[in-house]
Amino acid sequence: MHVTVDMNLCQDHGQCAIASPAVFQMNDDGKLEYNGNPDDSLRDEVEEAADVCPVQAILVED
Repeated sequence: MHVTVDMNLCQDHGQCAIASPAVFQMNDDGKLEYNGNPDDSLRDEVEEAADVCPVQAILVED
């Protein structure tokens, strides 16, 4: 699985970090950081994170 976040769209709401904290985190400056190649066992929560993103900035690919 490959995860991409369009950082031009991302507004750092942090909903993805709530849905999938193993993949998405907010740094000390309040900016999103993420693992672009998470384990496939995290697919359900990563897809949930993509779904809850208010600006639909997260793309999940196989």
